[in-house]
Amino acid sequence: MKPIFYLVAAALSIMLSIYVFIFGTWANSQLMAIFIGLWAPTIICLGVFNILMNIHDEMCCAHKRIEDRQTCPDR
Repeated sequence: MKPIFYLVAAALSIMLSIYVFIFGTWANSQLMAIFIGLWAPTIICLGVFNILMNIHDEMCCAHKRIEDRQTCPDR
């Protein structure tokens, strides 16, 4: 997924948290809003992890191509 999707999801989580905190009418609305607000850092961390895994995959592929060129010079 593109990084912008993670940022949009985190922003929606923060906005939902604020909405529930301000306009929630049930007994535990403030606690629920805090819980929803904690999703934002989790979503951001998931996005960072995904980006780092993509970079790692690209580096592994590049390393394999370099090794193949060194072991098979006749190509």
